[in-house]
This record gives sequence, C-alpha cells and structure tokens, in this order.
Amino acid sequence: MKSCGKGVYLRPMSSDIKGLRNLSVGDGTSIPKGSTFYCTEAPLTIGRKVIFGPHPTIITGDHRIDIIGKHIIDVTVEEKLPENDLPVTIEDGVWVGANVTILKGVTIGRGSVIAAGAVVTKSFPPYSIIGGVPAKLIRMRFTEEEIKQHENSLGER
Repeated sequence: MKSCGKGVYLRPMSSDIKGLRNLSVGDGTSIPKGSTFYCTEAPLTIGRKVIFGPHPTIITGDHRIDIIGKHIIDVTVEEKLPENDLPVTIEDGVWVGANVTILKGVTIGRGSVIAAGAVVTKSFPPYSIIGGVPAKLIRMRFTEEEIKQHENSLGER
C-alpha cells in the first residue's frame, strides 16, 4: 500500500483490490470483506475513521472507448488519456452505506453519509447526505453553526 494508518480493519483476502501501490487508508478506518477497490492508474485516498457498509466498489479509472478499429479490451494503458484515470478521495469520518459505487474523479467531503446503493459520479462537500443513481445531495447533516460545534467537540479544524 501507499500508506496505511493505525487501527485499520481490512479484509484483503476476501476483497478485490487492484493497484495497491495507489491505495492510502487513514487511522481507524474499517474496510469490510467483499470490497472492490480498483485504483490501478490513479490514487484512492481514504481518510481517518471512515466506515463502509458491505460490498463497496470504488474505481479510479475508466476504459478508453473512442479508438476506431480496436476492441475496448485491447486498448493499452499507454493509449489511455489523462481523463480516463482520476483520483478518488474520501475524507475523514465518512460513512459509505452498503453496495455503494464511487467512480473516478470524486471527492467525498468529511463527515458525509452515502446512502446504500448510491452511484456517486461527482464530488460533494463536507457533511453531505448523498443518495440515488446517480447520487445527488439529499440534504446537509448539520448547519454551519452545528459543523463548528461538531468539529470543536472533535478537536479538529
């Protein structure tokens, strides 16, 4: 792994993780069995105290589909474009529900909640509650004042 924090719970033998060299996980994060993380050409950064429900899927890349005369499976890594592989960042304190899919180029802001079954194709700010296919902002967890109180109570920011 690129980096692994303290107290990380990870079940690598019962998960499908590709591109381990690009995977960073923060302290106290819990990654369940049945996780699928593909971070082969772009980094996947998971913050501290992130919790996942069963069977999360995170993919930092895509196949190139616009080359005439080649099957998609025959396109090489060298032929990929920069936009085919983009980092995914899950900030501290996020709860990712069961069977969530997070795709390339997404940042999930700290303290956010992603509803079960969501397909996340864009980034969301801290303390968002996100759900749907494709995922959208359902509401914010806290008001601005409550965020300040919450973060002060945690001793952060």
